[in-house]
Amino acid sequence: MSRGQNKNNADRILSTSGIVKEAGSSDSTEFIIGTEREIVRNLKAKYPDKKFYPVSEKAFCYNMKKITLEAILNSLQNLEYEIHVPEHIRVKARKALDRMLEISRK
Repeated sequence: MSRGQNKNNADRILSTSGIVKEAGSSDSTEFIIGTEREIVRNLKAKYPDKKFYPVSEKAFCYNMKKITLEAILNSLQNLEYEIHVPEHIRVKARKALDRMLEISRK
């Protein structure tokens, strides 16, 4: 199934925190989750009385696994890893981030 087909078949499209909130507050007991597979494992642990099914067991993000709390703390304390983004990309990225934040507030 393509990404567009998944979106068309989804009941909701949520941020990661939105997925967790929805799973906790919903009366539903079964969910199909279309995001990184580790989120499904976390949901199963947090809500053991509910069933979670990943859209794909192959949904794995290697780069997400590189990010640890220790690495974030080190980066913030030492002001490491400064990123320079071209303005035209920054504007588009800001729109996406603003939209994600808007969705997470609902």
